[in-house]
Amino acid sequence: QVQLVESGGGLVQAGGSLRLSCAASGGAFSTYSFGWFRQAPGKEREFVAFIRWTGGWISYANFAKGRFTISKDSAKNTVFLQMNSLKSEDTAAYYCAAARTLAHSTSANNFLYWGQGTQVTVSS
Repeated sequence: QVQLVESGGGLVQAGGSLRLSCAASGGAFSTYSFGWFRQAPGKEREFVAFIRWTGGWISYANFAKGRFTISKDSAKNTVFLQMNSLKSEDTAAYYCAAARTLAHSTSANNFLYWGQGTQVTVSS
């Protein structure tokens, strides 16, 4: 059973940085892809970033380009989301997700496994 555990959220001032971590267990992740999504109160869950475990295919939502960086540590089965120049509109619960496929996707519907989420609050 694949399990994902996020950490690293918190309260930060606008312009600050946070690094989210997603520790994955219970799978052979060489054939998986991972994504970060976020959901603000009253809004739909939205795509943030994608990384394919093998081959390094990476993509970002437009709002994340130039500010956020997704990466992974294969030895630790951990995916990271480095967030810089944070804005108040980045305030949301951030979720790590995994799909048992190498196909690129920005749709939450294509990710089967989800973490519990970690809250990011950016004060202006």
